[in-house]
Amino acid sequence: MPASLTDLKTAFSKLGLSKRPVIAHASLRAFGAVDANALLEALLESTRGLIMPAFTYKTMLNPEVGPPHNGIAYGRQADLNKLAEPFDPDMPVDSMMGVLPEVLRKHPKAKRSLHPIQSFVGVNAEAPLNAQTIFEPLAPIRMLAEQDGWVLLLGVDHTVNTSIHYGEKLAGRMQFIRWALTKDKVVECAGFPGDSDGFNAIAIDAEKYTRRVEVGGATVQAIHLPSLLEVVTRKIRENPFALLCARADCERCNAVRFG
Repeated sequence: MPASLTDLKTAFSKLGLSKRPVIAHASLRAFGAVDANALLEALLESTRGLIMPAFTYKTMLNPEVGPPHNGIAYGRQADLNKLAEPFDPDMPVDSMMGVLPEVLRKHPKAKRSLHPIQSFVGVNAEAPLNAQTIFEPLAPIRMLAEQDGWVLLLGVDHTVNTSIHYGEKLAGRMQFIRWALTKDKVVECAGFPGDSDGFNAIAIDAEKYTRRVEVGGATVQAIHLPSLLEVVTRKIRENPFALLCARADCERCNAVRFG
C-alpha cells in the first residue's frame, strides 16, 4: 500500500530533524506509488530547511583542447555541443537528478542558486544557496555543515550523496574544470567533482552517525553532515585512492590515480 502523507510525516518525525536543515536525495520509485508533492510536503514540515542539487548538464560543453589530467576526453562530443542550451534559472533540473528536485524547484517558496552546471534549489535555505559561487560550487554544503545540517537519502544510497564530493575537496582530492554555456558567454567552472560510483564504501564509517526509518517500502537514511565530512576526509587522507570507483575506463577516477 502506498505511503500516505501522514505515513511520511510520522516516519520523518522519528528522525528528529525538525530543527535541522537538510540536503536530500530521493528516488520516488523506491516509495512505490507515493505522490511527489506529498513527499516534498512531508520533508518541508519535518525539517528546518531543505536543499537539493538541481544540476543542469545540458549546459555543458566539451572543448577540443584543455588542461591535462582533467578527467575528460576532449573533442569527443561535438554533436552534444550543438545541443547545449544556455543556463537559465528557470531551466528544468536534469532528469538524472530524479523527479523530486524539479518538484522542489517549482514550489512557490523555492529559490535557486545560479551556478550554470551545479545549481541547488531549496526552501528556507537562503544562506546555503547564497553561499555558492562559480569558484566554490559546493559552498551550499559547506554552509549546511556549519549549520549542523544533515544528509537525507530517501530510497537511495551514497552513490548519489553529493556531500561526499565536498568531503573529497576538504581532503585535498583533485577537482576538475568544466565549461558551461550561458546567455552571454562560455563560462569556465572550477571545482567539478569526481565520480561517485565508489561512495558506498563510506557506509561503514558513517554508520554511527546514521539514523534510519522505513516508510512505503523504502529505507530513509539521515546522516549527520559534519560527521560525514569528517570521516570522508579522514578516510581519503589515510588512503588517497579511497572511495574511487573500480571501472577501468573511468576518466575522473583514473585522473586521481595517475594524474
